[in-house]
Amino acid sequence: MVVSESPRLNEPASGGRFSPDGYWWWDGSDWKPTLSADGWWRWNGAGWVASTGARPRRAGPGTKTVVALIATGAIVVLVLVSVFTFAVVNGLNGLQKATNASTTSAGIPCDLLEHTQVHYHAALQILNQGAPVDIPTDLGRKLGCFYWIHMHDFEPGIIHIEAPSGRTFTIGDFFAVWAAWGGRAQPLDATHVSSITLTAGQTLVAYVDPGDGSGPQQFTGDPNTIVLQQREVITLEITPPTVSPPPAFIWPDGF
Repeated sequence: MVVSESPRLNEPASGGRFSPDGYWWWDGSDWKPTLSADGWWRWNGAGWVASTGARPRRAGPGTKTVVALIATGAIVVLVLVSVFTFAVVNGLNGLQKATNASTTSAGIPCDLLEHTQVHYHAALQILNQGAPVDIPTDLGRKLGCFYWIHMHDFEPGIIHIEAPSGRTFTIGDFFAVWAAWGGRAQPLDATHVSSITLTAGQTLVAYVDPGDGSGPQQFTGDPNTIVLQQREVITLEITPPTVSPPPAFIWPDGF
């Protein structure tokens, strides 16, 4: 039964008891609300009286309280999302400015992501008196800074050319990226190969294997001008001894 907006006062009691929360009373056959629909009247067990005293406590928050809590939570979430988005966007913008400012002397920048418009591979071997020289496999890659010419972990000697557009890249460009990435000069000339300085009686000899089956051929010009090509192998030897032909480069599967 729903209590009317204006119940009869002093309605005779029909016996029964109240629920623990005080919002229901048992009339002997059914549970009835103790408050009228408008909230102005309360059943005291003997009749309807004005609800002017303290009302029974509910076990949980009311509908208005729940709605207010939900609305407040939504506002807090929106504010946090806005702050986070602002921080991320500004952080990326700042990082992009910083990486754009870090360009090589060859005009090759580093970007936030690797490019796929132009993507091919060449290989580099350096021999110092017949012994192979390790080249950093993370060369050209830092957090949020990927040079168009770089190397990947676990792929020793393989140069990745990943650029937004086609242009000619040389081994001199690679050494320029090496210098910009490491913050230390990495010259390539008649008396220097990276951090190695040739001594008296030593000579730099360069070989280029174009990967077409013709095998490695000695390159007699400025090694900086060697153009990087797909599956080309470049060998730089500090002699003596001269390893001729230079050791074969083993390409992993997928290249």
